[in-house]
Amino acid sequence: MLFRSLAVSPDGAVFVSSRFDGQVYRLSDEDRAVLYVTEVGVPTGLAFGSDGALFIGDRSGSILRVAPDRTVDTFASLPASVAAFHLAFGPDHCLYVAAPTLSTHDPLYRITPDRLVTVVTEDFGRPQGLAFDPSGALFVVDALAGSTGLYRLDVSSPSPVPELMLSAVSLVGVAFDPARSEEHTSELQSRFGISYAVFC
Repeated sequence: MLFRSLAVSPDGAVFVSSRFDGQVYRLSDEDRAVLYVTEVGVPTGLAFGSDGALFIGDRSGSILRVAPDRTVDTFASLPASVAAFHLAFGPDHCLYVAAPTLSTHDPLYRITPDRLVTVVTEDFGRPQGLAFDPSGALFVVDALAGSTGLYRLDVSSPSPVPELMLSAVSLVGVAFDPARSEEHTSELQSRFGISYAVFC
């Protein structure tokens, strides 16, 4: 079974999606994949809300909300993605979504708890992985024409401008570990005091 994305629930459980069978699984304590919800389109990005609801990016164009009782409804609709939806909740309780297309520039979306969809910025070529650091800054992996980088974005700004933090090849995702010490040897961490992992 090939899993596309993962998310950690508020109680520490790991959830993974399989876009080929349209299902999301919960990993048991024995690392077994236990079916959690099915018939959720082409599930790619996953994220948990503060209320314990699971949000699923169906790359055909829907953001689905799975309540703790496993009822499913459409939270928002976006243009379809050629690859995957990438989801992250911000400190403002809004859901941020990247949905790469075949365009030369793709928007980064913000979806409020009231389900209002707005565009945060259109300054990315092909935005992919998303993660908020402990200070509330959004980090985005952007790939365009074979060049990839990790950018920082202040989403509280009315006109946020992406700031390049790291250039590398074949970046896809990013995640933060808030429990890690700020003492780290990399230039990025020594400059900005963050603990991170970048996925290729």
